[in-house]
Amino acid sequence: MPYKKKTKKKSIKNNNRFAKIASLTTSSISSALSNYKKNKELERIREIKLHKLKEKNQIIKERKELRNWEERLTKESNKIKLSEEELKLKEKEFKSKEEKQKIESERLIKKDEHLILVAKELRLKEKELKLKEEDQNRKDIDLKVREEEQEIKKLKDQRRKNKELKALKEEEERKKQLEYIKIKEWEEKFDKNQKEKELEENRRELRLKQKELERNKKEESLDQDTSNLTLALEQFDVDKNTKN
Repeated sequence: MPYKKKTKKKSIKNNNRFAKIASLTTSSISSALSNYKKNKELERIREIKLHKLKEKNQIIKERKELRNWEERLTKESNKIKLSEEELKLKEKEFKSKEEKQKIESERLIKKDEHLILVAKELRLKEKELKLKEEDQNRKDIDLKVREEEQEIKKLKDQRRKNKELKALKEEEERKKQLEYIKIKEWEEKFDKNQKEKELEENRRELRLKQKELERNKKEESLDQDTSNLTLALEQFDVDKNTKN
């Protein structure tokens, strides 16, 4: 069968290959081992070098960091020095301020003490003034009361005087009225007496005239004159009665 022939040929070839591979493998294994050992050594050497390089880089890095830290420390130290100097200056200023504050505090204490004394003196003066004011108020009240009493007394006196004056005026007026009435009555009485005297005188004269006429005239004329005289006397009496 053709198929079987091919498989035989393939198996032969494979065997040959295996033989070659086996021969090659034995020779190459030794070289491979030596190469592996060399490579391993080289690898180890590279690792050692790499490790040393890493260590060197680490050292360089640490040195840089150390220098950086030193620089930082130097800067910080300088800052600290500056801060210390500033602090010393501030302490001096603070001490100076403290001295000034102490002096100012002592001055203020003295001023407070002085103000306390002044306040005490003012309180005493205020008390004295208050007492004086109270005393003056009492005096003013007493004076006002006295003035009011004097005013009341004055008003009473004035009323009494006015009353007395009014009574005097009324009395004087009454006296004047009475005197006027008396004078009027006297005048009326005097006038009446005068009139009566005048009437009596007139009558007397008329009587004398009548007598004289009676003697000197004749009977005719005497009668006429007598009638006329009688009429005149009657008229005189009428006038007198009318006036009264």
